[in-house]
Order: sequence, then structure tokens, then C-alpha cells
Amino acid sequence: MGQKVHPLGLRLGITQKHRSVWFSKFDNYPRLILEDKNIRSYIFKKYSKAHIIDVLIKRYRTTQNIETKEPIDLVEVSINTALPSKILNRKNTKESLTELKSILENICYKERLNKNLPKVEIILNVFKVEDIYSEASVLADYLIQQLEERVPFRSALKKTLNRTRFTKLKGIKIQISGRLNGAEIARTEWVRKGRVPLQTLRADINYSYKTAKTIYGILGIKVWLFKGEKT
Repeated sequence: MGQKVHPLGLRLGITQKHRSVWFSKFDNYPRLILEDKNIRSYIFKKYSKAHIIDVLIKRYRTTQNIETKEPIDLVEVSINTALPSKILNRKNTKESLTELKSILENICYKERLNKNLPKVEIILNVFKVEDIYSEASVLADYLIQQLEERVPFRSALKKTLNRTRFTKLKGIKIQISGRLNGAEIARTEWVRKGRVPLQTLRADINYSYKTAKTIYGILGIKVWLFKGEKT
């Protein structure tokens, strides 16, 4: 039986970069990984309609607060999104950034409470992604929206493929698993357009896995995009 490998993890260091960039002592790794997970979970859950593509986290060396002289850990959080207006308030961008920054700092503070660890200071960046239909997570979100509105899955697949007509993608593959159109027996259906060479390590593959919650149950959605080969 063929074993499945995550297409992004397989290409780390070749065409993909790490989403978390930091180095620490061995004893601190579990705590910092949990902090990263909690930060990402909050952002993806809070701004589920913002079509967030990824959240990059960088940690810097422990420094001192200029005013209080207390040690602090600097953490840079960069959010790449298709709709930054869903995160930032157009009338008061600074206030919405400050509010999100304080919430993320409190999330980290809970993990460090009673452990004599330095406080965290968040540096927050929000970037807009221009070519949104060249991102697998955006296409997966669009397909989820169609399926949850009870659009037949074949029509939803065609509409999703049509969204990529004017992009520079070399290939796309979409797979849906579950009780499709309310069928009693779950099955898997997929559609492909162009080339998607998952065995080629130098292939620039963009991948996303999400779930759609329908009245018949949960549908698993996988999207692979092939953007070309990197030399």
C-alpha cells in the first residue's frame, strides 16, 4: 500500500521554507512549539473569513525593555492574507493591530506564568497577497463555501477550477472525500487539470487540507497546485 507524505514537509529546504524560524535550548523547544501552535490557532480561528494563507513566526534573542530594564523575548508574527481588511479596521488600523498584539502576548503569557520566564513582546505584520487564486488555501476556502451552501460537488469543482483560468499555474488537483451529495456510502472524487508532479522534489507545490461541515457530515478537501520547477 502506498504511503502518503506531506508535500510541503517533503520539500523543506528545497522549495519550501519553515513557517517558524528560531533556535533555542533543548528544554525550551516543547514550550515554544506550543506557543507557536496557540498563536496560529487563535489567528486562524478568529479571522477564518480573511482567507489567511500562512502565519510566519520569527523569534529573536532575549533583550531588555528600555523603560523597565526587564528581559523580554521578541516574537515577530507575519500574517499573509488575501483580505487584510478583515483583520485591520479601516477607520483605525493602529488600534486593531494593538488589540491583536495584546491578545497574542496574553496567550504567550499564560504559558510562561509561574515559570520565571521573560515576557513576550509581539511585532505584528500583515501582508496582502495579490494573486490570491494561486494559493491552495484560498481555493480550498472557496470550495468549502460552495459545498456548505449545498451546491452539488461536481459544479463546485468546476467553479473552483474556473477561478484559476487567469493564473500562471502549471497544474491543479482537487480531491473531495466523504458523503458526497448526501450519499449513504462515503467515497473519494478528484479532478486534475495540467501537471501535478508530486514525486519531483524541485517542483514548487502549494498544498492545503481543510474540512467542510455539511448537514450530511464532514467532507475532507485537499488542493495541490503546481507553480513550476525551481532550479
